[in-house]
Amino acid sequence: MAADFPQPGQVIDYHYLWKWQDQRGETEGRKRRPSCVVVVAVDRKGLHHLFIAPITTKEPNSDRQAVPVPETEARRAKLDPDLRLWVIVDEVNYDILEQSYTLEDRTPRGSFSPVFVEHLARLIRTIHAERSLRIANRN
Repeated sequence: MAADFPQPGQVIDYHYLWKWQDQRGETEGRKRRPSCVVVVAVDRKGLHHLFIAPITTKEPNSDRQAVPVPETEARRAKLDPDLRLWVIVDEVNYDILEQSYTLEDRTPRGSFSPVFVEHLARLIRTIHAERSLRIANRN
């Protein structure tokens, strides 16, 4: 495990569980995909609550909310800068680091800049406030 994990903006390879899979009773993501740790909250017991957003190469449908990943951010995160990438911001996985069975490799591949991550977090908070954030609980 990386000594600085978890930090907002870190991009990890994660078995992301889509909400539609969660609703069908699936408990495991079908494949490891780059995902961004967007929010880290530490509770009174010292547990790290993570909100993790998926990164995809598939252009999102018009009914989804996503942010294109600029080439500079892709390079920072050690993603392929030649691919078109999006961070999905209307859906996240919720996981608790100390109780997680899905966070196997806790070494980030890279990180997005603080400005880009704050933009993602602000959008996710807004979507959550509108009660339209899809959350798959991984605990």
